[in-house]
Amino acid sequence: MLPDSHPFPALPVHAILISSKTLLNGSDIVILDSFDRQGEPVISPAAFFGDQRRICDTAIATFSREIYASVLDAFPSEQIGELSACNRVRPIHLITSDGMQIAFYLSEIGATLSATDLIEVNWKTGASHFIAFGSAGLLNREAAEGKYVIPTEAYRDEGMSYHYAPPADYIAIRNAAFLEDLFRSLHLPFVSGRVWTTDALYRETREMVRRRKSEGCLAVEMELAGMQAVCDFHGFQLYHFVQTGDVVDQADYTPDGLQEANHAMDKFHIALKIAEKILRQDTARM
Repeated sequence: MLPDSHPFPALPVHAILISSKTLLNGSDIVILDSFDRQGEPVISPAAFFGDQRRICDTAIATFSREIYASVLDAFPSEQIGELSACNRVRPIHLITSDGMQIAFYLSEIGATLSATDLIEVNWKTGASHFIAFGSAGLLNREAAEGKYVIPTEAYRDEGMSYHYAPPADYIAIRNAAFLEDLFRSLHLPFVSGRVWTTDALYRETREMVRRRKSEGCLAVEMELAGMQAVCDFHGFQLYHFVQTGDVVDQADYTPDGLQEANHAMDKFHIALKIAEKILRQDTARM
């Protein structure tokens, strides 16, 4: 049994301890021992990149190569850094829009890599406000079709978040109310609710779809839980919304709608409005 002082949240009586590392909570496996809040990391950004830079406060991440190219064509920009790995190098740009200077980059896909990007972009630019947008598969067509989804919680069906937050099924998305207010002021169609973050695109089985939908998940995506956990751990602010495209909860799956959800430029213009609101809010606090 776990000691009375254990740091993990209360679990129902039918939760079964399998080992010191995992817990069977009903039909779900919960990882227990990956979160070490006080542990000193062996590897740090400083080891790779030297001293942290202070260039800007806000960054926008896109997952779309088409949006990325269109933004660089449309806005004045300069390269201020890069995200480098053994398989490729991605530039970090500083774009200018209505007097704002914002870091902008093409994010990796998936919770682990996109969340690691947040850490490295913060180190290389100083940005601590991160705006991210992408596509998601519809789980509830009636509630969310034709609308943006503002996530309020993300189901943690990935690995990254368990290194940055205590174990739990869901993680709260802290700036959902901020985005809801903005979307209302812009008269944008949206719905708020839970989403499902998964690492495994090709293991979104019908049973898993049924379970997540029964818990109120509106859509499925691949980054948010990990990104939010990293932001909470490091004190960053994340502003994340998605556009639904393909319908996962249907008898015969097709990727119809995914192209537009991935690459429609309107999401970037919304991101700029978010950046403006962040700037106004920060200025008012000074």
